[in-house]
Amino acid sequence: MGEFMKLRPTAVRQWLFLLVLIALPGAASFAQGSAPAPPGVALKGHDTVAYFTEKRPVMGTAQNGYVWDGSRYLFSSVKNREAFAANPDRFAPQFGGLCATGLGMGMKTAANPNVWKIVDGKLYVFSSVEAKQAAEKDPTLLTRSHQAWKGTK
Repeated sequence: MGEFMKLRPTAVRQWLFLLVLIALPGAASFAQGSAPAPPGVALKGHDTVAYFTEKRPVMGTAQNGYVWDGSRYLFSSVKNREAFAANPDRFAPQFGGLCATGLGMGMKTAANPNVWKIVDGKLYVFSSVEAKQAAEKDPTLLTRSHQAWKGTK
């Protein structure tokens, strides 16, 4: 018989208790690590449809949220949320809301939703006024951004 079977019942219980104590913390962290993270909020909470309809950035509200493409979009009205849900590709910011200029220069930079431009019916956001001006001076930056974005998808 193996050494394990020769142990007294009390020793076996103590050994199993020790084994459970060692295994439980790891199991708990595994369970927590496997839960999906909640989606991040797109455009720092600004209503992406409002850029098109009101021609300005407008904050959305949590009760008018909609999850699409791994992000949670917030809208200032049910009407805007429904418009987005019906055609998200039309209203979603290009490049997942990253700075359009930065992406064209090989950098993934967070954008400031207050610095934006609609070009050919598409919403672009920029990290700064200077980044927006650079894209306006050099339209090839947006072309390079689209090429870089295809490479990241």
